[in-house]
Amino acid sequence: MFLTEEQKAILNGSKGETMAKVMETVVRYGELFGAERLVPVTSKYNHLVTSFGLKMIGPVYDIMSELINSGAVSGQKFSVDPRPVDPKVPANFLQKLIFNKFMYSKQDFYEGQLNALGLMDKDAFTCTCYMDEVGNKPARGEVLSWAESSAVVYANSVLGARCNRNSGIIDIMGSVAGFVPEFGLLTDEGRRADWIVEIKTTKKPEAQLLGSAIGMKVMEDVPYVKGLDKWIGSELDDAACTYLKDFGAATASNGAVGLYHIENLTPEAKDMGEALVKEGAKVYVIDDAELERVYREYPVIWKNPDAKPKLCFMGCPHMSLEQLKSWTDKVEAGLKEAGNKKVVIPTVFTAAPAVIREFEKTEYAARLKATGVVVSYICPLMYMNNPLCGKVPVITSSNKLRTYTTAKYCTDDEILAQITKGVK
Repeated sequence: MFLTEEQKAILNGSKGETMAKVMETVVRYGELFGAERLVPVTSKYNHLVTSFGLKMIGPVYDIMSELINSGAVSGQKFSVDPRPVDPKVPANFLQKLIFNKFMYSKQDFYEGQLNALGLMDKDAFTCTCYMDEVGNKPARGEVLSWAESSAVVYANSVLGARCNRNSGIIDIMGSVAGFVPEFGLLTDEGRRADWIVEIKTTKKPEAQLLGSAIGMKVMEDVPYVKGLDKWIGSELDDAACTYLKDFGAATASNGAVGLYHIENLTPEAKDMGEALVKEGAKVYVIDDAELERVYREYPVIWKNPDAKPKLCFMGCPHMSLEQLKSWTDKVEAGLKEAGNKKVVIPTVFTAAPAVIREFEKTEYAARLKATGVVVSYICPLMYMNNPLCGKVPVITSSNKLRTYTTAKYCTDDEILAQITKGVK
């Protein structure tokens, strides 16, 4: 790998032993993927994926301590993925004991380390850091050092920033070094599409279901999606961005997509059109039957597949302000139709703390609270990682949560019917 004189000096210890190790980590990472050089990280803020104070990840705390103690901290402030626990979310005594004594007992300690390293704000814990309310929204063309898969795919695709699907800890290493290796999605060629995906459905596809189908088909490749603009428009307004947030999270978790292009909508697709598509690209046609096939093949791994749901999670990735408002309307209408005053299944909507603060300023907040829905800042995935919580029959409309936990996927309409009427 070619290194500049500045980079060589850091590698040779000009900024201390710890910075030399950070630079060596970044260089070795790049060499693994055939990078020929390092490029500067240009975003104002970073985002870290490791947000949870798991007792078992002692090496992470050791690394963070060494960075802090040596002064090898990033020039960037950063946001971080959601907190794993919230007292407002339903949990029995034994579940809470597991959370607090055996799983996330280092949470307060770790949050202290994050603050020392440069957390943007004491509540900057969310997987949707790019939302306006949070403030970590990179500009087009900016080079990032992120790892959270749903944030990476959104930044690349919707915002036009440039970031590879990095691993946890590599994100902070790139930020501290100030450089990341140039390969993959940081290059023009790496951002060209390997697949053309043709949407031929008779109605607007469910975002998480469509993303799942594409992710499982193309895996880590880049898809160029045609026909979706018919359903979500040709402008990146709040509704389209919310749809793409959930769509992208499913492509990234059900496959390994780090970038997608939506014809007539996302920045690079608007500028370049089908010039983005590689010669010989494969074609995947998605119609109603294909989405139904994908949906029916999801495994249900509850102990009793026919059990009555005991908990519902919405918001993986975190819900937008628009979603909190629109779902308030949906829940109220569903309850009215069913003749119920409150949801019949304990239901948790998750969102970024900053989004929740804005939501609480609206008249929707009191209305949603009256329905019995809990609004929380946690990561549902981290909650479900508790082995006792994993045994609970949980429903969700998140294909990311379904993929990584025992939660059962349901469409939005099915979720609404179950939480307001108790109907499958």
